[in-house]
Amino acid sequence: MCKILEVILKKEGKKFGMDIKKNDRFRTTIEDMSDQGAGIGKTDGYTWFIKDTVVGDVVEASAMKMKKSYGYGRLIKVVEPSKARVEPRCPVARQCGGCQLQAMSYEEQLKFKENKVYNNLVRIGKIENLRRVEKGDGNGDGEFLPIIGMENPWRYRNKAQFPFGTDKDGKIVTGFFAGRTHAIIPHEDCLLGVEENGEILGILKSFMEQFGIRPYEEETHRGLVRHVLIRKGFYTGELMVCLVINGRKLPKAEELVERLKAVKGMASISYSVNTERTNVIMGEEIVHVYGPGFIMDRIGDVKYRISPLSFYQVNPVQTEKLYETALEFAELTGDEVVWDLYCGIGTISLFLAQRARKVYGVEIIPQAIEDARENGALNGMDNVEFFVGKAEEVLPQWYERNGERADVIVVDPPRKGCDERCLETIVRMGPKRVVYVSCDSATLARDLRYLCDGGYEVRKVRCCDMFGFTVHCETAVLLTRKAW
Repeated sequence: MCKILEVILKKEGKKFGMDIKKNDRFRTTIEDMSDQGAGIGKTDGYTWFIKDTVVGDVVEASAMKMKKSYGYGRLIKVVEPSKARVEPRCPVARQCGGCQLQAMSYEEQLKFKENKVYNNLVRIGKIENLRRVEKGDGNGDGEFLPIIGMENPWRYRNKAQFPFGTDKDGKIVTGFFAGRTHAIIPHEDCLLGVEENGEILGILKSFMEQFGIRPYEEETHRGLVRHVLIRKGFYTGELMVCLVINGRKLPKAEELVERLKAVKGMASISYSVNTERTNVIMGEEIVHVYGPGFIMDRIGDVKYRISPLSFYQVNPVQTEKLYETALEFAELTGDEVVWDLYCGIGTISLFLAQRARKVYGVEIIPQAIEDARENGALNGMDNVEFFVGKAEEVLPQWYERNGERADVIVVDPPRKGCDERCLETIVRMGPKRVVYVSCDSATLARDLRYLCDGGYEVRKVRCCDMFGFTVHCETAVLLTRKAW
């Protein structure tokens, strides 16, 4: 059908991609990948984005949505598989959409992520001196070092959030939302999460079914159980369960505690009150029903106390490698004053404090700063001080009041990158080195351009794969101030 349609359109002098209708089938070879992990193919110069495909695949797809110069296709079948294609281990990989790269070999995933970051820094950031090197040669001028991959890219997530709902027969289900929807794909054993997740979900479903506790319904705002948050300390083995409920009380809480305590490592059980019509998962009120309300874990030699609302990196094994890279880039000798902006619960701050004279952490979320101070005391570190507020306000006030200049500034902002006033403050403070840790290479590139225009130059870049089988990648960058 598609070949006949293509021939007719060519004879009429029309472009195949422009005239194809929704649900028509076509064949194409995947030549590239988008930042979001979709394969890119062409028909007569018209560009198609097709999920679940890999560079080198020859595929048959159906048209879903067409624009003037590009369209979106749905994979029907792989006609000729790429050498980089592998069989996804997860049975719901395509429906779930959380793992955009499960059809790609892990080695190719690392290349994809490395190229994505490099291209964004060059194209968006206009960082012209970047050069790929196998290892630092001592010159340190725009070195783009090899990505740090995982030894085992499975079962690496220490945190999972599962929504609850019902299927068409009214049976309780849990799993993950399909991409860009709130339709639950029933699946209780994500291969990126810890094995205990499945056991815990089984207990929760059985408990709800036995006592008639219904899952939340978005349309009617009825039902009790919305989500469950599960966390595990990889070093300690401690487990946390926090139910998110549409109410102020959890029925039969004592019975649930007894069942969950049977899971090895269970250390904290609580529920989060969220009675709002909202997409935000966690509520602000946490009620503890078993344990101290937190679990313990460590990264390297630094211990952390993690509560249900704490931000904590989801891949502790790779986090240690990322922080070691940031620490190496900071080039601390023990005599430096360091500022850690967007410090969260102090994860990077405390890592840096092992080698710095003084570390100051800044974070706008009060609860995170409370956790950071607790973590500082937990590790007996008296050379760390934390402030609640915006970095672009706290830093200048501190400098004007104390006249103490930062030797090194470390930033680890959210996906949207740094606030421009924060970047302006960094340039004005003029530290010798800036270490930028980023989870989004596009906003990283934008912010690096600002810092370079403000008198800094990129010296080293290194990616770290924290999220295997997804398109996401962490990056650490060292910038140094140019000679005045």
